[in-house]
Amino acid sequence: MSNEVLRIRRWAAVVAIIAALAGGALLSIGFKDWSGRTVFGSSGVPVTIARDPAPIRLGDFANGFSAVVKPALPAVVNIHSSKVVKQKEGQTPFFNDPFFRQFFGDQFGQGQQPRAEREQSLGSGVIISSDGTILTNNHVIEGASDIKVQLSDKREFTAKLIGADAKTDVAVLKIEAKGLPTLPLGDSSKLQVGDVVFAIGDPFGIGETATMGIVSATGRGGLGIESYEDFIQTDAAINPGNSGGAMIDLHGYLVGINTAILSHGSGGNQGIGFAIPIDMAHQVMDQIVSHGKVVRGYLGVHIQDVTPDIARAFGLNQAGGVLIGDVSPDTPASRAGLKKGDVILELNGQPVSDRNQLSLHISQLSPGTKVELKIWRDGKTQDVSLTLGELPEKAENTNPGESQSGALEGVDVQTLTPETARQLDLPAGTRGVVVTSVDPASPAAAAGLSNGVVIQEVNHKPISNVQEFRQAITSAGKQPVLLLVNQGGVTGYVVVAP
Repeated sequence: MSNEVLRIRRWAAVVAIIAALAGGALLSIGFKDWSGRTVFGSSGVPVTIARDPAPIRLGDFANGFSAVVKPALPAVVNIHSSKVVKQKEGQTPFFNDPFFRQFFGDQFGQGQQPRAEREQSLGSGVIISSDGTILTNNHVIEGASDIKVQLSDKREFTAKLIGADAKTDVAVLKIEAKGLPTLPLGDSSKLQVGDVVFAIGDPFGIGETATMGIVSATGRGGLGIESYEDFIQTDAAINPGNSGGAMIDLHGYLVGINTAILSHGSGGNQGIGFAIPIDMAHQVMDQIVSHGKVVRGYLGVHIQDVTPDIARAFGLNQAGGVLIGDVSPDTPASRAGLKKGDVILELNGQPVSDRNQLSLHISQLSPGTKVELKIWRDGKTQDVSLTLGELPEKAENTNPGESQSGALEGVDVQTLTPETARQLDLPAGTRGVVVTSVDPASPAAAAGLSNGVVIQEVNHKPISNVQEFRQAITSAGKQPVLLLVNQGGVTGYVVVAP
């Protein structure tokens, strides 16, 4: 995660949500993908879905917004969790730092016996069904050995963890209770920049706090907070302690779950907060309830964004789409004939703008779904049909070479030997040159090209030794160069500017 992003992990966050309004309806609905088709079937939890409300005029709130915020409080719960962690006697977090241990190993921990400590975590959740189903953030309860839920009327329950999804930071809890207050779920897909929203929680543990702002952006991704990101951004003040808190609109409908802030290292609000859209959270919840986990569609490709430099290198007239850097064997992509160097331009007739968008949409389709892709290959477009598989537990759509760009000045390479390939965990038979040093003052170093990266192609021409590499670079002259690089057995493309 970027050090610019502070995940809200601790303290109590009180969620404010309004009870079902007149016009709301108890519905059991399916979820639809971005093309509008039902994907996962009917909802596994009976929740109140708000119907399309009539427009609201700000003039109706001449005396403030208490009519929206105050009725929401009964649906708020406080989540208190704890877990046992083992730490060596006298050991400080400094000695646990991976960077420190890389140089000093475990010499400072030798001979010490680990001791058990109980770590407390505070957060909040939202009651979404009257029989005790609660939505919260995964990081609020992650690794917890026991979870306590306290209602607004001070009753306390032991909660059961139904399931959690770390890739979206959503968790589902259940308490044994009846007739609980709930809130209607809004339609987060209809949020627009400028809509008024409220963030309600318990920042820094000081007590219930409501803040107001607007929707600053929708569809925010690529932040490195979660694996699948489609965040609502807001300037409503969100501070540590709002984890699992609610983002509600002027109707009192839940439209998001507050999750993270951009803090610039201050640890406090900077006017840039992020919430998981309720459409995504609801979909994940129903997957967890139905399957015990989230079942996602799977292509089997490693992708990266198409920058202007990459677009020019592949003969595209504009940036957009995603470039396939590698194709995993025995996957839907490989069976359909997709290859490294293909650019995916459309999915089911809809333009693909970047890797985050494609990953998100594929993840929201169920395994077995047939999809139509439009790709760019060898200077022309073609259509590819395939059937999605199921995302393996450890599969990631990574982009190993995306950050490695810049001039090759100051870069030294050596021919990749079988022994070096084994040391780098590369497949047998991998050929190319391995980067052995990079001048720290060079553009290549600033762009991220580092030791251990293997260069396999220059301008689509395979290379197997230093001589071929130098000839290819020389032939390119002062023009931008397209490299196929291999890092850890996964390939990706890098455009190198002179």
